Amino acid sequence: MIKLVRIDHRLVHGQVAFSWTKFLESDCILIASDHLMKDELKMAAMRMAKPTGVKLVMKNMEDSIKALNSGVTDKYKLFILVESVADAYRLTKGVDAIRSVNIGGMKAADDRRQIAKAVFVSEEDEAMLKEMHEKGIALEVRLVPSDHKQDLMDLLK
Repeated sequence: MIKLVRIDHRLVHGQVAFSWTKFLESDCILIASDHLMKDELKMAAMRMAKPTGVKLVMKNMEDSIKALNSGVTDKYKLFILVESVADAYRLTKGVDAIRSVNIGGMKAADDRRQIAKAVFVSEEDEAMLKEMHEKGIALEVRLVPSDHKQDLMDLLK
Protein backbone atom coordinates (compact mmCIF):
# COMPACT_ATOMS: atom_id res chain seq x y z
CA MET A 1 0.00 0.00 0.00
CA ILE A 2 1.37 3.40 -0.98
CA LYS A 3 1.41 5.61 2.12
CA LEU A 4 3.02 8.67 0.53
CA VAL A 5 4.82 9.85 -2.57
CA ARG A 6 7.23 12.70 -1.79
CA ILE A 7 9.34 14.96 -3.98
CA ASP A 8 12.54 15.82 -2.11
CA HIS A 9 15.82 16.53 -3.88
CA ARG A 10 17.74 15.22 -0.84
CA LEU A 11 15.89 11.87 -0.88
CA VAL A 12 16.65 10.11 2.44
CA HIS A 13 17.74 12.56 5.14
CA GLY A 14 16.75 13.36 8.73
CA GLN A 15 13.19 14.58 8.10
CA VAL A 16 12.47 11.69 5.79
CA ALA A 17 14.31 8.98 7.67
CA PHE A 18 12.78 9.72 11.03
CA SER A 19 9.82 12.14 11.00
CA TRP A 20 8.03 10.94 7.87
CA THR A 21 8.81 7.23 8.15
CA LYS A 22 7.63 7.13 11.76
CA PHE A 23 4.55 9.28 11.04
CA LEU A 24 3.54 7.03 8.13
CA GLU A 25 4.42 3.84 10.04
CA SER A 26 6.22 2.90 6.84
CA ASP A 27 8.16 -0.36 6.64
CA CYS A 28 9.68 0.22 3.19
CA ILE A 29 11.12 3.20 1.36
CA LEU A 30 11.25 3.07 -2.43
CA ILE A 31 13.51 5.59 -4.12
CA ALA A 32 12.47 5.86 -7.77
CA SER A 33 15.26 7.60 -9.66
CA ASP A 34 17.18 7.08 -12.89
CA HIS A 35 19.76 9.62 -11.71
CA LEU A 36 20.46 7.90 -8.37
CA MET A 37 20.99 4.51 -10.01
CA LYS A 38 24.03 5.94 -11.80
CA ASP A 39 25.68 7.20 -8.60
CA GLU A 40 27.14 4.44 -6.40
CA LEU A 41 28.38 6.92 -3.78
CA LYS A 42 24.96 8.51 -3.36
CA MET A 43 23.33 5.07 -3.22
CA ALA A 44 25.72 4.13 -0.40
CA ALA A 45 24.78 7.33 1.43
CA MET A 46 21.07 6.47 1.09
CA ARG A 47 21.71 3.01 2.58
CA MET A 48 23.49 4.58 5.57
CA ALA A 49 20.74 7.18 6.10
CA LYS A 50 17.80 4.77 6.13
CA PRO A 51 16.10 4.11 9.47
CA THR A 52 16.77 0.82 11.25
CA GLY A 53 14.07 -1.75 10.60
CA VAL A 54 12.88 -0.13 7.37
CA LYS A 55 13.58 -1.79 4.04
CA LEU A 56 15.18 0.44 1.41
CA VAL A 57 14.71 -0.28 -2.29
CA MET A 58 16.29 1.83 -5.02
CA LYS A 59 15.09 1.35 -8.60
CA ASN A 60 15.14 3.28 -11.83
CA MET A 61 11.84 4.83 -12.91
CA GLU A 62 10.87 2.09 -15.36
CA ASP A 63 11.48 -0.71 -12.82
CA SER A 64 9.70 1.28 -10.10
CA ILE A 65 6.60 1.67 -12.25
CA LYS A 66 6.65 -2.04 -13.14
CA ALA A 67 7.02 -3.06 -9.47
CA LEU A 68 4.24 -0.74 -8.30
CA ASN A 69 1.85 -1.96 -10.99
CA SER A 70 2.68 -5.65 -10.52
CA GLY A 71 1.41 -5.80 -6.94
CA VAL A 72 4.76 -6.97 -5.55
CA THR A 73 4.91 -3.84 -3.35
CA ASP A 74 1.37 -4.21 -1.98
CA LYS A 75 2.57 -6.06 1.13
CA TYR A 76 4.53 -3.00 2.30
CA LYS A 77 3.50 0.28 3.90
CA LEU A 78 5.36 2.05 1.13
CA PHE A 79 6.94 5.49 1.28
CA ILE A 80 8.05 6.53 -2.21
CA LEU A 81 10.71 9.19 -2.74
CA VAL A 82 11.55 10.97 -5.98
CA GLU A 83 14.06 13.75 -6.59
CA SER A 84 12.11 16.00 -8.93
CA VAL A 85 8.75 17.07 -10.28
CA ALA A 86 9.69 15.36 -13.55
CA ASP A 87 10.15 12.05 -11.70
CA ALA A 88 6.84 12.45 -9.84
CA TYR A 89 5.14 13.33 -13.11
CA ARG A 90 6.50 10.22 -14.79
CA LEU A 91 5.56 8.04 -11.82
CA THR A 92 1.99 9.36 -11.63
CA LYS A 93 1.54 8.85 -15.38
CA GLY A 94 2.69 5.25 -15.05
CA VAL A 95 0.97 4.26 -11.78
CA ASP A 96 -2.78 4.90 -11.49
CA ALA A 97 -2.78 4.04 -7.78
CA ILE A 98 -0.93 7.29 -6.96
CA ARG A 99 -3.58 9.86 -6.07
CA SER A 100 -1.49 12.41 -4.15
CA VAL A 101 2.02 13.81 -4.01
CA ASN A 102 3.75 15.59 -1.13
CA ILE A 103 6.19 18.31 -2.11
CA GLY A 104 9.14 18.68 0.23
CA GLY A 105 12.51 20.16 -0.59
CA MET A 106 13.07 21.46 -4.10
CA LYS A 107 16.30 23.39 -4.40
CA ALA A 108 16.79 26.92 -5.65
CA ALA A 109 18.22 27.65 -9.09
CA ASP A 110 18.37 30.62 -11.44
CA ASP A 111 15.37 29.38 -13.43
CA ARG A 112 13.19 28.73 -10.35
CA ARG A 113 10.93 30.84 -8.19
CA GLN A 114 10.23 30.25 -4.53
CA ILE A 115 6.63 29.32 -3.70
CA ALA A 116 7.12 28.06 -0.14
CA LYS A 117 9.86 27.49 2.39
CA ALA A 118 12.43 25.21 0.70
CA VAL A 119 10.26 24.82 -2.42
CA PHE A 120 11.44 26.36 -5.69
CA VAL A 121 9.77 25.59 -9.04
CA SER A 122 10.63 26.19 -12.67
CA GLU A 123 8.10 26.96 -15.41
CA GLU A 124 8.51 23.36 -16.59
CA ASP A 125 7.78 22.10 -13.05
CA GLU A 126 4.67 24.28 -12.88
CA ALA A 127 3.34 22.91 -16.17
CA MET A 128 3.80 19.30 -15.01
CA LEU A 129 2.28 20.03 -11.58
CA LYS A 130 -0.75 21.67 -13.18
CA GLU A 131 -1.22 18.68 -15.47
CA MET A 132 -0.99 16.31 -12.50
CA HIS A 133 -3.58 18.42 -10.66
CA GLU A 134 -5.89 18.32 -13.70
CA LYS A 135 -5.61 14.50 -13.60
CA GLY A 136 -7.05 14.65 -10.07
CA ILE A 137 -3.80 14.16 -8.16
CA ALA A 138 -3.76 16.05 -4.87
CA LEU A 139 -0.60 18.14 -4.44
CA GLU A 140 0.42 19.32 -0.99
CA VAL A 141 3.41 21.18 0.35
CA ARG A 142 4.46 20.00 3.80
CA LEU A 143 8.07 19.73 4.90
CA VAL A 144 7.45 17.71 8.07
CA PRO A 145 4.33 15.87 9.25
CA SER A 146 3.55 18.45 11.93
CA ASP A 147 3.41 21.29 9.37
CA HIS A 148 0.06 22.53 8.10
CA LYS A 149 -0.73 21.10 4.65
CA GLN A 150 -0.62 23.73 1.94
CA ASP A 151 -2.41 23.17 -1.36
CA LEU A 152 0.25 23.55 -4.03
CA MET A 153 -2.20 25.07 -6.50
CA ASP A 154 -2.86 27.97 -4.08
CA LEU A 155 0.89 28.63 -3.94
CA LEU A 156 1.33 28.65 -7.72
CA LYS A 157 -1.08 31.58 -8.19
